[in-house]
Amino acid sequence: MPSIAPSRDGVRVDRVVTSGTFELDGGSWEVDNNVWIIGDDRECIVIDAAHDADAILSAVGRRKVRAILLTHAHNDHVNVAAELAEATGAPTHLHPEGRVVWALSQDGAPDAVLTDGQEFHVGDIVVRVLHTPGHAPGACCFHVPSMHVIFTGDTLFSGGPGATGRSFSDFDQIIGSIRDRLLTLPSGTRVLTGHGDPTTIGDEAPHLEEWIARGH
Repeated sequence: MPSIAPSRDGVRVDRVVTSGTFELDGGSWEVDNNVWIIGDDRECIVIDAAHDADAILSAVGRRKVRAILLTHAHNDHVNVAAELAEATGAPTHLHPEGRVVWALSQDGAPDAVLTDGQEFHVGDIVVRVLHTPGHAPGACCFHVPSMHVIFTGDTLFSGGPGATGRSFSDFDQIIGSIRDRLLTLPSGTRVLTGHGDPTTIGDEAPHLEEWIARGH
């Protein structure tokens, strides 16, 4: 599987694209999700747990999974979280504000919480949590400064913010999160999204006012 971002100190980023449905407010939509795996040949962290545990486990291979980090709790990002946790022994992590959405589709509770500024270590790399609510309560992004990469879930895409026209979302809040937490990162930072193609902070930053004018 080709790495989608430059490796550093043996740590690489792999993408697994899985397919299924996103369900909210009585609607159902077919979606393709990006599941990201960051790690070296010995250990890794999985970011989001979408649709197909077998495909994710195949990409993980024999590596030790240190943690399963959830960008937010919409069902298409968490619907195989329990299965992955059971298969790997790794804890699932979700921001506590995301529990209200988690409960719409999942039984039980995530294993652990995410907090703003929290750090996870894999290989010689630090993955730092940024709380970026708006698309969903408790939404978080995961920044890897040494690799110039940020995993944005559904907070920022190529072309603008994630959707905010459904329950538990807020357009002004997501704009604030993007403006204050993401667009302040170096322009060369590679944005690895929850759906679709990667982009960079530098490519997206000039369009902030357009997004605000467009609204949700």
